[in-house]
Amino acid sequence: MGTYLNPDNDEFIMALNSKLYVDKSLLISTVNECVRTLQRYMCISRPRRFGKSTALNMLSAYYSRGEDTAAFFSRLQIARDASFTTHLNKYNVLRINVQDFLSFSTSITEMLNTISKYIISDLLDEYPDIRYKDTANLVQVMKDIYAQKPIPFIILIDEWDCLFREYQGDDQGQRQYLDFLRTWLKDKSYVGLVYMTGILPIKKYGTHSALNMFTEYSMTDPRELAEYFGFTENEVRALCQHRNQSYEEVKAWYDGYELLIPHNSHNDTDWKSYSLYNPKSVIEAMLSGHCGPYWNKTETYEALKIYIQMNYDGLKDAIVTMMAGSSVQIDTSTFNNDMTTFHSKNDVLTLLVHLGYLSYNAKTKTVAIPNREIYKEYANAVSLMNWPEVTKSIQSSQQLLQHLIAGDAEAVAQGLDTAHAEISILKYNDENSLSCAINLAFYFAREYYTIIRELPSGKGFADITLLPRPKYAEKPAIIIELKWDKSAAGAIRQIKERNYTGVLQNYTGNILLAGITYDKHSKKHQCIIEKI
Repeated sequence: MGTYLNPDNDEFIMALNSKLYVDKSLLISTVNECVRTLQRYMCISRPRRFGKSTALNMLSAYYSRGEDTAAFFSRLQIARDASFTTHLNKYNVLRINVQDFLSFSTSITEMLNTISKYIISDLLDEYPDIRYKDTANLVQVMKDIYAQKPIPFIILIDEWDCLFREYQGDDQGQRQYLDFLRTWLKDKSYVGLVYMTGILPIKKYGTHSALNMFTEYSMTDPRELAEYFGFTENEVRALCQHRNQSYEEVKAWYDGYELLIPHNSHNDTDWKSYSLYNPKSVIEAMLSGHCGPYWNKTETYEALKIYIQMNYDGLKDAIVTMMAGSSVQIDTSTFNNDMTTFHSKNDVLTLLVHLGYLSYNAKTKTVAIPNREIYKEYANAVSLMNWPEVTKSIQSSQQLLQHLIAGDAEAVAQGLDTAHAEISILKYNDENSLSCAINLAFYFAREYYTIIRELPSGKGFADITLLPRPKYAEKPAIIIELKWDKSAAGAIRQIKERNYTGVLQNYTGNILLAGITYDKHSKKHQCIIEKI
């Protein structure tokens, strides 16, 4: 057992022994299908703290010849899979974290030389009797070992892309790194599997396609690995039940990453959907007993601010629209998979998907802010930027919500007039833009409510429905009907005639009906509020 060759399994054992452990071991079954095949090159990109390293440690414990680990897996789902014993402890595993090497190197050349030297050292210690042609050449050493001891290597590389994030402008160094990986890994018979993890996909670093043998599993194209990174809805429900916590509250805070994969390649309308949660945040909420913004302890909103304030046409409009609760159309095809090459708002928004700041819907080709935790990151970032109209609207939203709950229709109308004047970035010319502006104006409602736009109800769709989460059951449910250049009384009448309250028939608290209109001539809002 070496440092990099068949390393110890301490981190995997610590994960198993933790207070909370979510079994993701069926990932192994999917990976097993790729071992010793043409599909043996896998690159998994996910945001920080989405379980990439935990999964990699599990794979290391499973494949490595260094220790019999059958007992560790005996209580996990993979133990009942047909492929379990086929690959268990059958391979030489090489596991490296590129970030570790980068941290104590002063140049990319030094880092690559150190990786080679340290891996070779482990290999020579394990196989001292092999006849080597060149003990200073990593590729030749592995060829010699495999020729005389034909046991395939499983190569696990964590934080593979850290160099591209820390040496963003060093094109020559990046090419040198890619060439190293290609020479070491591509078309080598000793490779049984290469499994790399990082934040960014690998396909398009400039025109250099050194790693075109990899299959990518990303936030925009998760393929068959969608459910294994992040917690699924059923897993979060089980955790909440185990810890006696409100699932509805956890869902409001951390749900929203929607990963879609085509369920039938012959039918574009048939998609399998996974609603994923940030594992770091969910575990912290379970252990602490309350929900909060935990992910920002690993990512600062200063980083988000850098990207959303870039001066690309339409980017600010898109951000504000998403902060108002709407989704935005996006083209991900132009993204170069780095953090410096941007040509349009689409490239910036695609990067934010990979960083975890946006959720991507592959079916509709749209992005949206996934949940309340990430909403707070945008609000924090905007507060440090020269977007005073958005900041002021967010700050005023608490008082506007209080007026709405209190039934003060005149104050609500006046507050919306002010918000409209401030949020001029939203083109205010139809009911959809009116809805966006009002959603942003009632930003603070997310503290207590689940906000649903166009909720199917009665004989149509309620424009905006605010449903109090169980923790705030004393708050009234609110149904808002919007009208463009029509009467507020007519909006209230539509709610009643079309029985929009019917969807709340099992709701036992108070219900407020709010009709809100905008007069395009006077440029004023009107509001009527009724309590039922």
